[in-house]
Amino acid sequence: MDLSQKEWTSNQVENKASIILDVRTPEEYDSGHILSAQLLDIRNPQGFMEGIAQLDTTKTYYVYCRSGARSAQACQLLKQQGITDCFNLLGGILDWSGETTI
Repeated sequence: MDLSQKEWTSNQVENKASIILDVRTPEEYDSGHILSAQLLDIRNPQGFMEGIAQLDTTKTYYVYCRSGARSAQACQLLKQQGITDCFNLLGGILDWSGETTI
């Protein structure tokens, strides 16, 4: 499900056990990412699928990328692997106005 930044942030804050996934490349991640985000590079298909297999299917995942396209694709893949609670950040980090860290 696609969420605006306001919806994405408020839902993520309410769900303390949720996990933020950054599906960009390591270089993009290192240039700045949302606080406490875990990197899972969708452009590395084998590593991405292996990473998904390690995820807890009972958790809720908030997923973002640069503009929202890769994270939308990532959410589809997560759902195919049995993770039903995943949310895509519309506009990605390009439209993000919250805190980031390097």
